[in-house]
Amino acid sequence: MRADIVVANMIGQHGIKKGSNGPPIRYPATATALVVVGDKAIESGASVHMPHIGCGLAGGKWDRIEPLILSALSARGVAVTVYDFAD
Repeated sequence: MRADIVVANMIGQHGIKKGSNGPPIRYPATATALVVVGDKAIESGASVHMPHIGCGLAGGKWDRIEPLILSALSARGVAVTVYDFAD
């Protein structure tokens, strides 16, 4: 285990299936969680690495997620790397 790596689990969806209420993604919850991750990254001088969060089973749209990341992290000086994993 490396002491310089921290894993953050964010809860930004309700349920796991698309239904009559739309996809499970909850953009406001995701935004709030990203701000908290940003706070912790700023405190520790960390960078943030992630996949395309919220765009898989949560059913979110990257064009709505990316601005949340830019606002909560990048605009606050946190270096962010988003990984695009091939299926």
